[in-house]
Parts: sequence; structure tokens; C-alpha cells
Amino acid sequence: MSMTFFEELQWRGLVQDISSPELIDKLNEGGLTFYIGTDPTADSMHIGHYSSFLISKRLAQHGHHPLLLVGGATGMIGDPKPDSERPMITKEEVEHNIAGLKAQAEKIFGFEVVNNWDWIKDINVIDFLRDYGKYFNIGYMLAKDKVRSRMETGITYAEFSYMILQALDFLHLYETRNCTLQVAGSDQWGNITSGIELIRRKIDKTAYGMVMPLVTDSTGKKFGKTEGNALWLDKNKTSSYQMYQYLINLEDSMIIDYLKKLTFLTPEEIMEIEKQHLEAPHLRIAHKALAKDIIVGLHGQEEYEKAVKISEALFGGDLSGLSAEDIMQCASQVPNFKVNENETLIDMLVNNQVCSSRREAREMLASGAINLNNQRYSDENIPMSREMAIDGKVIIIRKGKKKQYIGLFD
Repeated sequence: MSMTFFEELQWRGLVQDISSPELIDKLNEGGLTFYIGTDPTADSMHIGHYSSFLISKRLAQHGHHPLLLVGGATGMIGDPKPDSERPMITKEEVEHNIAGLKAQAEKIFGFEVVNNWDWIKDINVIDFLRDYGKYFNIGYMLAKDKVRSRMETGITYAEFSYMILQALDFLHLYETRNCTLQVAGSDQWGNITSGIELIRRKIDKTAYGMVMPLVTDSTGKKFGKTEGNALWLDKNKTSSYQMYQYLINLEDSMIIDYLKKLTFLTPEEIMEIEKQHLEAPHLRIAHKALAKDIIVGLHGQEEYEKAVKISEALFGGDLSGLSAEDIMQCASQVPNFKVNENETLIDMLVNNQVCSSRREAREMLASGAINLNNQRYSDENIPMSREMAIDGKVIIIRKGKKKQYIGLFD
């Protein structure tokens, strides 16, 4: 399947808008310095950032040079949300979050990281208004979607000024790093075009912008921590198992779009997976391909294999090689309870609602439907002991084929 670089970006659904048709040839040719920005509202990126940062990695692989701007200055203000003002965070929180984001970006994506605090911190208010504010017409600013959407509920001057700060960033990087392109999610279009306009008006140069559609969940809501369904790129916040479970259970109707946007699989590979998916959706071939590409890309092959093994273990797979710590990664997503040493098996099952009654528990035990760490037990009076547990701490309890529980010793 022969496509230019830009055509492949379009095929993947990664281009919503570009500032000029001239950009197409420049993208195909390579050699641009471009930047993508994020404000340090948390110490980890989430899956909502992932698509944007992946497109930056695609650009880098095609010969463009990426810069990641972490907004140490803009993060002190906050980009206007469509519905309400962001709570301000302290300078100490900003500095902590910058350190986390910088380490994460360098590890996962290998990007050079710059901080706009370095060039904004010494600008006084008079210079800000004279050198930058004079180039922004109020009518132009009010017409921007983010500002217009807040006119009914109200917007502070601090938030209103955010687009000037982001435009200032673009100008600074243009002048100091020959950065001619900014890429971002589609919600940043207004801020990007403001930067392009500032560069044109102040130094009479041409810059470019490209935005991609935001990654959304099945309800159309943006993936991001403010939407209540965040998947963090930090495995200490979202374990590889949790990431795997989320991805493996995505709706069938979404999965091919996700493969296009969130993986480096070739178009040919994706089309083959789509064919297999349509022929046998129950095998979840596309879902597994998505999960593998993302988790290996974020955390490595070993973490991916561990996530798969934990998932299989909960459904009767091999437990060898898994530690109690590994199993605990899924404790928040599986019903779990404390196991008291020496209580009988039947008491443990009934007291923790694994079985609704002693009668049901006896029937389940007699039919071999109760498994503890893949071992069947029929004696209802056997005492629970640490010897039955992984590392003396964790028991995976399976009731039938579809219900799993985790029992925890103190």
C-alpha cells in the first residue's frame, strides 16, 4: 500500500486540520523542527496525551526534530477549560510535576524537553503588554472557541491571557530553535493559530500548525484525567495489567480506529488484523494487538507478558512465576477480601459472599466449581492457611468459569 507520509497520517485519522496546504510537502520532505506542549497539571501523562506524542514520534521517525515543551509558566495559569476555571496549583506542585513529566517523556519518547518558565519568568508586565499584548485584538481573542464557550459562565483575565503566553512560546522557539511547526490535539487549534499570527505580525515569518482529533472513549468523552477515566502512562498509577484489561475490553466498533491511531503497526498489518477481527471478533485479535503495541511501547515486553499472565491466571492459567505483588496489581479491579487464618473454607466462602449460602458452597465444592490458586478443594472444613497462598499472602479464588476473587492474608 503506497502512501506518502502525510497520506498515511490521514489514513490513520491523525489529521484534523493544518494551517496551510504548504505544510503537506514540508511534512513529506522531513527536516522541520516542531514542538508539542503539555502543562504540568500532574506528574504523569495519560492516554489522552499518548496519541499526540505518538504522532510526534512518527514525525521524528520521518526525519523531523521534536521538542517537548513543559509549561512551567503556563501551568501556573492553566489553559481555559470549556466549562469552568481550572484550580491553580502551587509552584512546588508544578516543579514536582515537571520533573516527573520530563523523566517520562525522555524515557518513553526520547524527546528533548524545554520549559517555558526559562524564558517567561523574567518578562515584566509592561514588556508583556508592549511586546506581545499589542499584537492581539480583543475581538480576535473573543472569537476563539475556548474563550467564546466561557463567555456565559465567565472567564478570568488570567485564563483569557493564556493564548498570548502560548503564542509567545511559539515565537520564542521559532527565533531561538528555528521551530516552524506546532502539533497538538484539536482543542489547541485556537492557541496554535494565535502563535502563527504573532510570528507573522511581529517578525514577518511563516509558521505552521497541525492538530489531530482527540482520542475519545466509547461515549465520545475525551480521555484525560479531568474526565474521570484516566489511564496514566506511569505504571505505578495505572499498572500494565489495568492498561491491558482496559484495552482488551474496548468496544469492537472502536478497535480498528485505535490500532490506526495508537500503534506503529503498518497499514498492511492493520488491514490483515481487521480482516481476522471481522471473521472472528470473539478471539479479540485486534484488541490483543493494540494492547501489546501500547504496553510494550510504554513499559517493555516483560511488563506486557506479565500483564497477559496475570489476566490468564485469573481465568485458570498458569500461576508459576507470579508473585503476590504481581497479583495485587489487579486487586482494585477484582472483588477482594481479608482471609482469616484457620477459618474453614466454607466459612471463608460464605462470609465473603463468594457463595450466597452454606448450601450453595457445599454444592459448588462437591461439583469441583471452587478453585483456590488452581487447586480444587472438596473438604469444606479445611482450615485456611498461608501455605495455600502465593508468597503466603494471596489466594485467587475462582467460582465456576467467570467469577474471580482475591483473598488476602495480613
